[in-house]
Amino acid sequence: MTPTPTGRLFRTGDGSDLVLTRTLRAPIDDVWAGVTESERTARWFGPWEGDAAPGGSIKVQMVHEDQAPWMDMRIDACEPPRRLALSATDEHGNWRIELLLSEAGGSTLLQLVQHLENEDGLGEIGPGWEYYLDMLVAAREGSPKPDFDAYYPAMKAYFDQLPTRVS
Repeated sequence: MTPTPTGRLFRTGDGSDLVLTRTLRAPIDDVWAGVTESERTARWFGPWEGDAAPGGSIKVQMVHEDQAPWMDMRIDACEPPRRLALSATDEHGNWRIELLLSEAGGSTLLQLVQHLENEDGLGEIGPGWEYYLDMLVAAREGSPKPDFDAYYPAMKAYFDQLPTRVS
């Protein structure tokens, strides 16, 4: 099965927001646990350790990246079970990410928002987030893990040509 990109780009007052979505057949509290509890994030993104309170810092191990590096992240906001905002700086730049959850009819909508200062590298960033979100879905459903080659470079052109919408 070939994955379909969900990414959309919105212009904001200070850059752009890349927004990717998944609908999960689960209550919001269960999805929240899946994106915030270390033993559960380890299944699709990587485990973390540290002070997970707002203003605190954590280290996340990127287990699906080459050499499984650790990344320092700051918890900018934590409003269970609806919003988690994180930021980090690495050799690729600044990362400002939000996970927004809402529940309706027994399903939870998960929106991953990356706040971008510019749109450089969208062809690499977007496919990576699509992959990680599908890893989350696979971990939740117990289905086989997706193959990264189905995302990159396969989705690069989609994200490079993504039209910007006004939010």
